[in-house]
Amino acid sequence: MNQWPIRRPTEHAAIRAACRSPRPLPEVPAILADLITANRLGDREGVCLLAHRAVRSALEVGES
Repeated sequence: MNQWPIRRPTEHAAIRAACRSPRPLPEVPAILADLITANRLGDREGVCLLAHRAVRSALEVGES
């Protein structure tokens, strides 16, 4: 019995296509509003993810 997951040809193509396609980020004010909400709810993982997304979005827009 094979213990390794079997890769499907479409899986590799889908991963490559996702890497090539641009994924626009939401506007910075929307990200910061979600960051405040996550902080109020005590969602530490959400705060971390949204903080990184806010920095990434600000760098792409040129608001550094």
